[in-house]
Amino acid sequence: MMKVYMDYAATTPIDPRVVKAMLPYFTKKFGNTMSLHSFGREAKIAVEEARVKVADLMNVSPEEIIFTSSATESNNLALKGIAFANKDKGKHIITSKIEHECILESCKWLEKHGFEVTYLPVDNYGFVNPEGVEKAIRKDTILVSIMHANNEIGTIEPIEEIGKICKEKGVYFHTDAAQTFGKIEIDANKLNADLITVSSHKMYGPKGVAALFIRKGVKIEPLLHGGGHEFGLRSSTINVPGIVGFGVACEIAKSEMKKESERLTKLRDYLIKNVLKIENSHLNGHPTKRLPNNANFWFNFVDGESLIMELDYYGIAASTGSACSTSTLKPSHVLLAIGLKPHEADGSLRLSIGRWTNKKDVNYTIKILPKAIEKIRKLAK
Repeated sequence: MMKVYMDYAATTPIDPRVVKAMLPYFTKKFGNTMSLHSFGREAKIAVEEARVKVADLMNVSPEEIIFTSSATESNNLALKGIAFANKDKGKHIITSKIEHECILESCKWLEKHGFEVTYLPVDNYGFVNPEGVEKAIRKDTILVSIMHANNEIGTIEPIEEIGKICKEKGVYFHTDAAQTFGKIEIDANKLNADLITVSSHKMYGPKGVAALFIRKGVKIEPLLHGGGHEFGLRSSTINVPGIVGFGVACEIAKSEMKKESERLTKLRDYLIKNVLKIENSHLNGHPTKRLPNNANFWFNFVDGESLIMELDYYGIAASTGSACSTSTLKPSHVLLAIGLKPHEADGSLRLSIGRWTNKKDVNYTIKILPKAIEKIRKLAK
């Protein structure tokens, strides 16, 4: 039986080239970057070289990159840090109904602390309307946070247009780009973004390291206080091996991203075309304005959790939605936001491909999926 990994949106395997670069920093080059001796200097140089590589992939200055432990931490720092640093100007924040849970939960927390949040709706494809953002901006609005692309349905948002509106209105703009960084081009200046969240483990780097781009001049309050690491914005001994790996992952993405994106888009379209041949199958998200590696569906008369287990029996790893929340067994808030009924959302399947996915993997999935769905539908009768 084949083993096929179709859940790259949840996490990616580390590229062997990244592992090779990281290994010395676990043993021989183990210094603390805050130490003044040669071991510390060696580690600090490696971190700063990685900072340049991360910054280079989004066309920003290295000193505008803050390393964190995860996209969740970066998003928390962006929202809470901006909110508390700018509360004298206003206490109104704008986001969308399809954001990642760490954004939505941060917003709920801020609401408990006196802030007001507007949650914008999306259309059936999952698009946030830029005009809706413009209308929602008030005199007391301090931040707009809209994700670059949705982690579940893959729809790529009109971020450049939204960022332009925020810039014209004098409102900070943050985008969660954890799913897009390393997959499609990100230029912070073209996107008109003041803050961008990116993650290592979504792009063949190690888990436990991420970053937040904070444009020079942005007023933000740190969440972690201590020894003043990361330009005083994120105190904590930094993950040197992880950061080194993240930097190399960015370096690889810069040279291979365009070609890989084209390859994945062809595989994705081939996958979507064949899955939609299954009776009572539907595509979630936009057919073309979506991540090159994302295919998301819902099937009538199918329970998503049962489908995942059936596919796993055949060696296929997939997901019903975000890997961060699948244990809740609640219908996806993203699928409900695009207009699906709860029982329809329950029949969802996310297939996400990546660097080591080939045509053979896709063909095997196309072969097994109809059988799995047919079995579940028969049992449900």
